[in-house]
Amino acid sequence: MSTHGSIISNWIQARMHININEISQATIGAAIEVHRTLGPGLLESAYEQCLSHEFSLRQIPFERQKPLPVDYKGIRLDCGYRLDFLVAGLLVVEVKAIEALLPIHQAQLLSYLKLGGWKLGLLINFHTPLLREGIKRVVLGLEEQSKSIAPND
Repeated sequence: MSTHGSIISNWIQARMHININEISQATIGAAIEVHRTLGPGLLESAYEQCLSHEFSLRQIPFERQKPLPVDYKGIRLDCGYRLDFLVAGLLVVEVKAIEALLPIHQAQLLSYLKLGGWKLGLLINFHTPLLREGIKRVVLGLEEQSKSIAPND
């Protein structure tokens, strides 16, 4: 597990003017670079490790495999949930390497957003010929919770 907590707070303090959409764009750019280099067909864990390295190379602050407890009626439960990435303390990223994203994957990400109090998440499925076809943006509180948003890769 790799955590860059102090880097995140320093980066956020130094760049308070950056917004979540810029963080999202930078994250997508890093994912596209990983996909261009490796292509589809590898295990999720390989893409996760490579994306972690790409974030570091680009000096994008992140926490990897961040624990996500469940608060239920006044108690905190450690149920084993982990975010693949929390980028800049604001953006939840879930990495997949599957044939197709399903509604359950979006529901899972939406639940993570609710549990953590975040507003935006990205589902990134590396098992597609073009990565833009595998990126879904999930926004907490919007009826239309996802859409494909990546530029051409």
